[in-house]
Amino acid sequence: MAKNKSNLSVLLIEDNLAIAKQVAGFLEAQNWIIDCATLGKQGLDLALQYHFDLIVLDLNLPDIDGLVVCDEIKRTADRNIPILMLTARDAFEDKAKGFGIGADDYLTKPFDLRELVLRCEALARRPQLHGETLLQKGMLSIDSRAHKATFNNLELTTTGIGFRILQKLVEEYPYPVSRSELIRHLWGDEPPESNALKSHIYGLRKSFEKVTDKPVLCTISNIGYQLQALDD
Repeated sequence: MAKNKSNLSVLLIEDNLAIAKQVAGFLEAQNWIIDCATLGKQGLDLALQYHFDLIVLDLNLPDIDGLVVCDEIKRTADRNIPILMLTARDAFEDKAKGFGIGADDYLTKPFDLRELVLRCEALARRPQLHGETLLQKGMLSIDSRAHKATFNNLELTTTGIGFRILQKLVEEYPYPVSRSELIRHLWGDEPPESNALKSHIYGLRKSFEKVTDKPVLCTISNIGYQLQALDD
């Protein structure tokens, strides 16, 4: 069952004290439990030591870049904790780096606190994000902690975005996932040029071709993409 918004536990990692106070106060007014860290190292220690429903992470931290903090949490935590990035970096390349290492959503500063609440609630409603780090579907295995995927015990070579596409397809298996849903999952409201998804799908398909002759990643006409032949 999804978490009720009245009992969300949130770790806020933000070095700007004025912003941290404003955000924490607004979230506490939702009856959420908020812990704050002003340094990346402090936030990383808290994230790995205690249980949080999600993390709100500023990328511009004084000691450790927020992207490094995000990557470390995603690689070493014993569960996949949703991370929402707060950033003044509005360039697509910076956002793509964040999504590529596992961030789940972002907000560009300045932002509306009401939108922050909505995005946090949306992340908390994703039950698959709170599950175990190992996901097994037939011959396909995904370890989100190690960022490793195998098919029939043979490792798949994937990019960061390719791995996230594969995770999404496994989570929805045996159903197809539409192109628009994948694009929204990967890039939010600011998708890249139109052929980006197609290019990543092509790379992922080539990875499967190296370990099996089965047509695992299939295109469903006028819909999107679907995993097949996992139990053969």
